[in-house]
Amino acid sequence: MIEAALAVLAVLGVWAAGWALARFRLQGLDLSSFDLVTGEHFNSGASPSDEHRAVVASLKGLREALRGVPVWRHIAVLRRYMDELFPHDRLNASFTPIEAADVRGEWVLAPGADPRRRTLYIHGGAFSMGSPRSHRRLTSRFAEITGGAVFAVDYRLLPEHRRLAGIDDCRAAYRWLLEHGPQGSAPAQRIWVAGDSAGGNLTLSLIAWVRDTGLRAPDAAVAFSPLTDATLASPSLRSHVRTDPMLGPLFGRLARVPQHLLLWLGWWQNRIRPADPRISPVFGDLSRLPPTLVQASAAEMLHDDARRYVNRARAAGSPVQLQTWAHMVHVWQLFHPELPEGARALDEVQRFIANTEQAMGSRNTDPRRTPEIR
Repeated sequence: MIEAALAVLAVLGVWAAGWALARFRLQGLDLSSFDLVTGEHFNSGASPSDEHRAVVASLKGLREALRGVPVWRHIAVLRRYMDELFPHDRLNASFTPIEAADVRGEWVLAPGADPRRRTLYIHGGAFSMGSPRSHRRLTSRFAEITGGAVFAVDYRLLPEHRRLAGIDDCRAAYRWLLEHGPQGSAPAQRIWVAGDSAGGNLTLSLIAWVRDTGLRAPDAAVAFSPLTDATLASPSLRSHVRTDPMLGPLFGRLARVPQHLLLWLGWWQNRIRPADPRISPVFGDLSRLPPTLVQASAAEMLHDDARRYVNRARAAGSPVQLQTWAHMVHVWQLFHPELPEGARALDEVQRFIANTEQAMGSRNTDPRRTPEIR
């Protein structure tokens, strides 16, 4: 009896020690004061469009793809699923693979692209899937929006590599892009950074690193539905599981895991403190950032990640703005042009890019760079 009691006490002691270490060593600052409603709101009060309902229905294919598949094969199946998501696309752009030094990816060029105008696009996919191929709908649209060349970086993924490997790849790609275009060595005249979900996280981490290293800053940045807090403390990660038809089925079970266990899991996986600004940009120095546009859905699990980041960056004096869209799936922009809300969100990106150029004194009147309002 005494031995059993001692065993229970030992287990409770280990649990308490684990909780305390997670709470005081792995967890970040309390950001609840940045849960303020802010920014522009779109589709408020309106019902989801028929096209959006069709997108939600199509996500059943993701669950079907995983049915009966052993867990250890899920990542391979999901990678193939993402790369083949839009098999019938006929995109008005060329795609050229590149492997140079420490940089790997592909150039995406729309007709008439100015090679001095460059965008680094960082794809999403939970750091473990996705590729330049899976995101060609977005990279080709960015090529049209900017009238320039888009470099879609093919960064190293989990679980084959550590998170820092992907971060290093994005940094190397940005350095390379400053001095290399699709036609060879030449300095960039304009440069932008954009990404979605995990790529949004890498985008926001990257622009802070660029500032700290003294490199030429991007003219602007765009982040779609970014993960900003790897401590997984944002309220919407739990409250929006049922309203998020994409991330909810994939990651909803994590919402039932005690947070201190998730913190330990995150540390074990990445060997980085979860609150480290390299993987949790919301906890970093958010002052002196370039103009940045963040778009997120009010229904998705990462909604509060976006909101907290923007509110904290604005409090630090950075020109960061949030656009919140009602009802939308995670990274709904990927489903344009069939999804009108996706097309409209990308029009807002075009407006944002044009406004930042105007603020910089740009006199370029190329019609491809004039905002298209729908």
